[in-house]
Amino acid sequence: MNIQTPKDLNGHASPTALHGTNEAMTSEKATDVAMQDTLLTPRFYTTDFNELDAINVENVRHDWDTLIGQMEADPNKGHFKKNADWDTVDWDGMEPALRAEFIDFLISSCTAEFSGCVLYKEMKRRGSNPDITQLFQLMARDEARHAGFINDALREAGIAVNLGFLTQQKKYTYFRPKFIYYATYLSEKIGYARYITIFRHLEKHPEHRFHPIFKWFEEWCNDEFSHGEAFALLMKTDPKLTESRQNRLWIKFFLTAVYGTMWVRDHQRPVFHEALGVDVTWYGMEVFRKTSEISKQIYPFTLDIDHPRFRKGLDKLQDANVQIAAGKRQRGVAGKIKQFIGTARAAAAFAVLYSIPVVHHERPASTMMEPAY
Repeated sequence: MNIQTPKDLNGHASPTALHGTNEAMTSEKATDVAMQDTLLTPRFYTTDFNELDAINVENVRHDWDTLIGQMEADPNKGHFKKNADWDTVDWDGMEPALRAEFIDFLISSCTAEFSGCVLYKEMKRRGSNPDITQLFQLMARDEARHAGFINDALREAGIAVNLGFLTQQKKYTYFRPKFIYYATYLSEKIGYARYITIFRHLEKHPEHRFHPIFKWFEEWCNDEFSHGEAFALLMKTDPKLTESRQNRLWIKFFLTAVYGTMWVRDHQRPVFHEALGVDVTWYGMEVFRKTSEISKQIYPFTLDIDHPRFRKGLDKLQDANVQIAAGKRQRGVAGKIKQFIGTARAAAAFAVLYSIPVVHHERPASTMMEPAY
């Protein structure tokens, strides 16, 4: 799970930039990074658990039972453990800028995975609906494995995120259940698209696999895919969630916000992507293309990512974020003015992206899909 959607458009410097590439990262600082609540960092969420508990899945019962059966079979049991394929990592010999951006990536990923675990466990604890509590228990199991595995990778660098401290101290953001569905569905599916794109690239170019964790991405991303399937079914239990005019506007908002956030965040890690041998712009568009194709299973439209204004809008959003970050570093009156101008530019860029007409399509009778990339 990796919900990162803007409540506002106040950009921030990346955690790496905040600490600087020459300052030694510690577990305390890693936890401080995970504690941040900004436009580009994962948040912890809470919701109306009673509304979730009242969901009736009978109109999707066949697909629901099929999915739950697949998740209960637990195909990735035992996968998230180091084995002979886990190469030794020379953290001390890693180029400092790459080390900083990669640690930033791992901390962000660990926090995002754990945020899903916390939300899903709370639903299991509070709920009484056996269908819903079973689903969230299974998803919490997966997210806990993911977060723990990433934290183990961080420990090799001499640091770790204090997940227990995050549970108690990180700020929780309230989202209505339908917003959880829209955002988390996209988060899981775009997570699948991100991981599988990196995995397939490194299959062809193993010389760029600078860390063994990437070898685990294929099975890992299949967990993300199945979680997205679950949220597609949750949305299908209530047709209004994807058919009413108001909710279609919300779907478009979350599509635009999630794509825009990913674009900005990834462009803050140029050394990381260069080390992978991936052009960050190509990577972003490839992930959007995969995610758009997959989302046709439940959403009534996709963003027109080939529209001339789409790339221009994303680049303007990124430029605005750079200006805001520069203003924060500059401080003082001049820095505040720079931040204000950057925020206005970001809002304008988001509005341009949101105004692009969508591409409508017919949806299949069943939402069920299998990972195919």
